[in-house]
Amino acid sequence: MKSNKNQVYVLGSARIPFAKSLTNYVDVSRQELMVASVNALIERYKLQGIRMGDVALGAVMNSSADFNLAREVILSTALHPETPAYNVQRACGTGLETIWQLALKAHVGAINHGIAGGVDTNSDLPIEVSPGLQKILVQLNKAKTLAERLKIFTRLRLSDLSPKTPVIDEPRTKLSMGKHCELMVKEWKISREEQDEFAMASHMNGVEAYENGFYEDLVIPFQELKQDGILRSDIALDKLAKLKPAFNLKGSLTAGNSSPLTDGSACVLVANEEGAMTLGLKPLAKIVDVQVAAVDFVQGAGLLMAPTKAVAQLLTRNNLTFSDFDYFEIHEAFAGQVLCTLKAWETEAYCRDSLGLLSALGHIDRTKLNTVGSSVALGHPFAATGARITGTLAKLLAQEGTKRGLISICTAGGMGIAAILESV
Repeated sequence: MKSNKNQVYVLGSARIPFAKSLTNYVDVSRQELMVASVNALIERYKLQGIRMGDVALGAVMNSSADFNLAREVILSTALHPETPAYNVQRACGTGLETIWQLALKAHVGAINHGIAGGVDTNSDLPIEVSPGLQKILVQLNKAKTLAERLKIFTRLRLSDLSPKTPVIDEPRTKLSMGKHCELMVKEWKISREEQDEFAMASHMNGVEAYENGFYEDLVIPFQELKQDGILRSDIALDKLAKLKPAFNLKGSLTAGNSSPLTDGSACVLVANEEGAMTLGLKPLAKIVDVQVAAVDFVQGAGLLMAPTKAVAQLLTRNNLTFSDFDYFEIHEAFAGQVLCTLKAWETEAYCRDSLGLLSALGHIDRTKLNTVGSSVALGHPFAATGARITGTLAKLLAQEGTKRGLISICTAGGMGIAAILESV
């Protein structure tokens, strides 16, 4: 996408308000959540009956019953029923990954336009049976006589009846993201006060953005919710300071400076020049480049530090520095995670030894960072976050003109994904 030939654009985006899990959307399925955002996009950009080139949607907490989630979503919208669709999953980077994939297809002319996005809900969890019960059910299905079935039932244990609830702990370390981030903030000497101040800034920026009408055309009311349910206008440092640690009794990460478990969906309309002309829409921003990276967190690297590598590789390839950017949209899995990342980029030894650079990447102007709020304040439905951020940044760039923005997202599994967008 570095070539100017067949440039790819963000034409628009839409999302429903994000809600804390087990609240507003407790009885809404992941499919219904995703349909709501896609239909909102269709209505706003008059896509009814259009056969899109492709649709890429994702969900981290998905169910085997939703094995064809993306296609089923499309069949429930006002798009032409011959619109193809497929599932994508790159943990918390899923939303941005879907955009990248469709952008590459549009860049080479395989498609001219498409819809990318994601959804997640912890209110519609894919709860499974235990491994023991699973084996018994499979054997029962194969049994041919009543005697065989009764014999199989005798192997059933009370413990087999316990359901298997999905968790977001790392399989190789048995630690949650929060516990991994506790290790990171300890290593980088990030204080509780710094984290709380960062979290408060996210809420304040989000509240101000809503008051100024920034989200009016980005967030579509759904289930009687008109704005993100996590956002707090009464946020204060003294209130944050009273919250107990969430992952470690002696830790500094709390419910106030961490992104909450969130239900929601978001999507983005992507197109090349021909696609934009066909749809009769003016592009908001150019998708310049995307990069993914990973760290060996099992051997001691910080689980959520991979974005430092992705961003370094992206800037090197495009011959850019932080001073070349006007907006920084860094996903706030935890306030501490962002602060560790910022400090790492300012540290010459880390940039040299871990990123292979000759010097530190440098300082990011905080006034350019997450200027309209981010995940700690707005919420983080895992697979939806990348689309939420991309839509936000595209609008910021379209409002200002002649600007450049950087996206950075950390993910489970020690991965990170980053992207560069520019105004048209």
